[in-house]
Order: sequence, then structure tokens, then C-alpha cells
Amino acid sequence: MALRARVSGDRHLSEDLRAANFARARLDQVAAWRESPRLSLLAEGSEYWPVASELIRKATGPRVHDARVAALCLAHGVRELWSADRDFTRFSSLVVRNPLVPDA
Repeated sequence: MALRARVSGDRHLSEDLRAANFARARLDQVAAWRESPRLSLLAEGSEYWPVASELIRKATGPRVHDARVAALCLAHGVRELWSADRDFTRFSSLVVRNPLVPDA
């Protein structure tokens, strides 16, 4: 006689399988965003480097990446960056809003 097992939810899945499911869900979400007709991908154009060099000059370690993201936003005229990362508030020329905190 064969044994049957019924799995409900993720709690019985192995860590590897759970991680694979999570990764697949993230990739699916990014694919959905990329299909949006309102999506604008930002690239490092001619306006980027003057802004980036100024911000990067003041950054160290992992904040260099934040400076690059902020420079992309500023070079493309992004009016407001939504991020839960408080490090972006260091760039006074960029308006940052935490979407996880209700407006006051």
C-alpha cells in the first residue's frame, strides 16, 4: 500500500523549494511591471554623469550605489522616489517618500 501525503501551504516545503518559489514570485512580479505601458526604464544618459559624480564624491561603501540610484532619478527628473531605505534622505536634492508609512 502506497502512502499519500497532503501538503498545505509552504510550511511543509523544504527551505530550497521555498526559496525557489519566492524567487519565482519576485521574477513574475518584475515581468508584470515590465509589461506595464506606463513603465519607464531609466538609463545612464548624458545627464547622468555630472549628477552622479557630485553625489558619489560624497558617498562611501554601500551608499555609492544609493548615490547612483539618486543620480538616475535626478538626471531623469523624477519628482519623488518611493523607498523604505532611509539612506536616500541624505540626498537633499531628491524628495523621498516611504510608501510603508502613512502620510501625516
